[in-house]
Amino acid sequence: MRTIHVTRQLNSPIDHVFDLLADHAGYTRFPGVRAARVTRAGQSDRNGLGAVRVIDLGNAWFEEEIIEFEPPTRLGYLILRSKPPMEHQGGRITLTANEQGCLAEWTSTFRISVPVAGPLLTWFAVKSISRGFAAVLKTVERLAAESSTQASA
Repeated sequence: MRTIHVTRQLNSPIDHVFDLLADHAGYTRFPGVRAARVTRAGQSDRNGLGAVRVIDLGNAWFEEEIIEFEPPTRLGYLILRSKPPMEHQGGRITLTANEQGCLAEWTSTFRISVPVAGPLLTWFAVKSISRGFAAVLKTVERLAAESSTQASA
C-alpha cells in the first residue's frame, strides 16, 4: 500500500472550499475529469454520508462511497470499484480554517491490484494521482475566490 499526502494553503473561505469539494457532480470543473455523477444520494445530504459517486478520467474511473461527511472540515471516501482495479484503505480531505483561509490536506492509501505489474503501476499512480489532487485543490482555490468576488459585488 502507498499513501499520497497533498497539502495546500488555500486563500479562500473554508465553507466555499468545502462546498466545491463536496459537489461530486461538479467535479467536471476539475482538470482531467471527463464525467462525474452521484449514483446514490447520501443519507441527509445528496453529497453526504452514504452517497456514491462515479468519477471518470477517461483512462481510469472510480466508484466511491462517502464514508465521512463533516461540513466544512472533513470529507472521507472509499473506492468501491475502479479501473484499473485497486485496493483502497480510504481517502480523506481535511480542511482547517486559518487567517489566510484554510489549509487543505488530502490523503489516500491504495495499491493497484493487478498481478505482476501492480507494484510498478502503483508507483506511477502515486505520481499521477498526487498531481491530480494538487490540480483539484488549485482549481478549488480559483473557483472559491471567484465565488467570493461575485458574492461581494
